[in-house]
Amino acid sequence: MNPKLAEPAVENDLSRPEAISLRMAFWFWLKLGFISFGGPAGQISIMHQELVERRRWISERRFLHALNYCMLLPGPEAQQLATYIGWLMHRSWGGVIAGALFVLPSLFILIALSWMYIAFGEVPVVAGLFYGIKPAVTAIVVQAAHRIGSRALKNNWLWAIAAASFTAIFAFNVPFPLIVLGAALIGYVGGRLAPEKFQVGGHGAAKKSFGPALIDDETPTPDHARFSWPRLAFLAMLGVLLWSLPMGLLTALFGWEGTLTQMGWFFTKAALLTFGGAYAVLPYVYQGAVGHYGWLTPTQMIDGLALGETTPGPLIMVVAFVGFVGAYVSQVFGPDQVFLAGAVAAALVTWFTFLPSFLFILAGGPLVESTHNELKFTAPLTAITAAVVGVILNLACFFGYHVLWPSGFSASLDWPSALIALAAAIALFRFKRGVIQVLLGCALVGLAVHLLR
Repeated sequence: MNPKLAEPAVENDLSRPEAISLRMAFWFWLKLGFISFGGPAGQISIMHQELVERRRWISERRFLHALNYCMLLPGPEAQQLATYIGWLMHRSWGGVIAGALFVLPSLFILIALSWMYIAFGEVPVVAGLFYGIKPAVTAIVVQAAHRIGSRALKNNWLWAIAAASFTAIFAFNVPFPLIVLGAALIGYVGGRLAPEKFQVGGHGAAKKSFGPALIDDETPTPDHARFSWPRLAFLAMLGVLLWSLPMGLLTALFGWEGTLTQMGWFFTKAALLTFGGAYAVLPYVYQGAVGHYGWLTPTQMIDGLALGETTPGPLIMVVAFVGFVGAYVSQVFGPDQVFLAGAVAAALVTWFTFLPSFLFILAGGPLVESTHNELKFTAPLTAITAAVVGVILNLACFFGYHVLWPSGFSASLDWPSALIALAAAIALFRFKRGVIQVLLGCALVGLAVHLLR
């Protein structure tokens, strides 16, 4: 059961809620940032329960309308939805506060966990826990591919796109951005030749009312949410400034090839490729962070995903772990300030990863508010989602190889890891257990196996 942030509204109370101040909203968004477990589905469910059902800050129709827009964008849709609702209620500062507080608790927690992982990862107890967690993560990624695939692959066209994307990245190591571009082009053409094949996705229209809401179906669009060309131009310039200033400073201090500078550039590109959620961009992150830059090892990437799964906030916050480990190991500030280097890197990559999300909402929100009709996935985005399934399946193969054959195929299969992975898959698929339950159970089993060896 989701943790309660406030007492439920009185049943059958048809009075409109009182206006909410920015201070009251601040405390709500802060609390939400600490309990937003469960991935995007769980986070959206918590927001629906709190904002639509219990508090009635926004009607279900307006909530789903905003959610459909957020799902069209690259980036974490739950964080963007919080930003959108905060912006709609309390202007730009409301959106910034809502979106930032959705991320900041996770950032601080991950910095602490990343330091503990690097400093104490070789301690037998910690090593044993991660021994059990790694195969569980492999099963979780397989489940993610199944979950997205069952929703997205509704016909042979989309199955073919998924298979082609898997082949491209698995057999030919095609970069993830090219796969996204190719899928978008296929969707663009296919949407015109056979539009009925590319009409998958989106959330349905609202079918239930929970009473009058502060922002109701018929509530007029507030002045700050009306479209304005000067405002759009201002936000575009502000976005360029907020990106170029830290990037210019990093270049001046460390050079273009410096570790922190390359992290900023790499995660800016990653932020624009997160169609389909965090699992979609993780293959791109491991291609770059593990394969190209060597900021961390494959094993550390798997461990980082496990830490991301067990903390609140968007799963894409695993980038903070990547940044921390990469800068810590590289000692970018020297051997005496490795923690500071890791913490600064984690904060920087979080900035570059989430900056586009804020700009998409603050700049695009007025366009969305100009119509309250249901939004649909476009054909290119439908094709991209199908391609993402193949890419995630490749990620599962990557993790499975490094977990089940840690010394390579020439060595024997790690049977304890294989059995833990199988048990995790059964728990996820057959018994519908939550991710955190599975991770904790597998961690304890892994600890027992590791200590008995």
